[in-house]
Amino acid sequence: MTTAPHPRTRRAAPALALALTATLLAACSGTSDAADAATPTPTADTTTAPAVERAAALPRLAVTYDGGVLVLDGASLEVLADLPAEGYLRVNPAGDHRHVLVSTAAGFQVLDAGTWGQAHGDHAHYYTSEPRLTDVTFPADHPGHAVVHDGRTALFADGTGEVTVVDSTAVADGPSDDARTYTTPHAHHGVAVELHDGTLVVSEGTEDARTGVRALDADGDEIAAIDTCPGVHGESVAQGDVVAIGCQDGVVLFADGAFTKVPSPDAYGRIGNQAGSEESPVVLGDYKTDPDAELERPTRVSLVDTRTATLRLVDLPASYTFRSLARGDDGEAIVLGTDGALHVLDPETGALVRSTPVVDAWEEPTEWQTPRPAVKVHAGTAYVTDPATRRVLAVDVETGEIYRSVTLDVVPDEVALATGEAPEHRDHADDATHDEHDEHAHDDEHADHDH
Repeated sequence: MTTAPHPRTRRAAPALALALTATLLAACSGTSDAADAATPTPTADTTTAPAVERAAALPRLAVTYDGGVLVLDGASLEVLADLPAEGYLRVNPAGDHRHVLVSTAAGFQVLDAGTWGQAHGDHAHYYTSEPRLTDVTFPADHPGHAVVHDGRTALFADGTGEVTVVDSTAVADGPSDDARTYTTPHAHHGVAVELHDGTLVVSEGTEDARTGVRALDADGDEIAAIDTCPGVHGESVAQGDVVAIGCQDGVVLFADGAFTKVPSPDAYGRIGNQAGSEESPVVLGDYKTDPDAELERPTRVSLVDTRTATLRLVDLPASYTFRSLARGDDGEAIVLGTDGALHVLDPETGALVRSTPVVDAWEEPTEWQTPRPAVKVHAGTAYVTDPATRRVLAVDVETGEIYRSVTLDVVPDEVALATGEAPEHRDHADDATHDEHDEHAHDDEHADHDH
């Protein structure tokens, strides 16, 4: 593992956290309740290890492998914990910037990444502790998509069609009678997202076919529906609280209480995986055109402008997979290609801004569960996994420089971020600014069969 410091950062730099600790504590020492603030408030997720106060939010990575989940320090890439778990594991952010949801045979199990922030007046205090896999689980038959938006976390159980929506700040408390629940008419591989006003946008379908999307108000009454979205898969939320849902022939947008279909230029133009950003009205998506291909390796991506309900296709120098899509802090569209490069696009124009090699060229495996490179972006850093070399890389998004890397003892598969930031507290009825969701790439597929 290299240890050179990050040469530059546009956002708060985790690598400087320890050096700034004394400064932050001094700044808080003049307040009358500083002593109380120095001790994190106990919660239902109290850890056995003591909490240590830090000067800034310290991100951590949850990386799955065959046999468990590793938790890595986001600044040093040091392995902080190796948490054994059985089965094929999937991970998603829980929404509170501290916890990660691990999809297991029993449901969505809560992993405490051991990094968090607490708001304190005009600033926040930050803490870390030992990561652990908690005994808190949201039961779900075939847990599927976990979608975080605007301080709410929506869990979808593919085996039953049951949707559970909870306040993201209360995820660690586990199942509660206060949770919002809804069950679709038929079980299917689905997705749901709740908006700031309590509107629930949820997919419609059966085990054999997914055909449309519905919108329910805060009381559960249908306010809009569309049934012209064959093969519904994936979601993202763009700037302005616009929801985008993928179809086999385009994208469906939900905004201002109504659905709009954005058709693909091809009869079969599948957009099943998307990445949205609150910094951009344009949604980045994949694009496939062969319904009969056992394994299609696309070389074009889609850019859907939610302001004009139009779709642009952009050619890339290489193919990519469902774990290749990400968004930068300023809304940049980022694609990790099979040529081993990070390709950065301007979402407004579709122009390829730069392509930077970060790993060796690779080929998409036939089975969707087989590890392949993945990318997640936070605070100016693209975290890239490279299963072929068992490495995790930290890449400066703006320069393309690999400023840190680590070689693991296991083959990395899925990855999720816990940013360690203070969570946003939201009144369910308030019209609040929606939360970041650059990590909404929960979508996956194999030969157009979604999992």
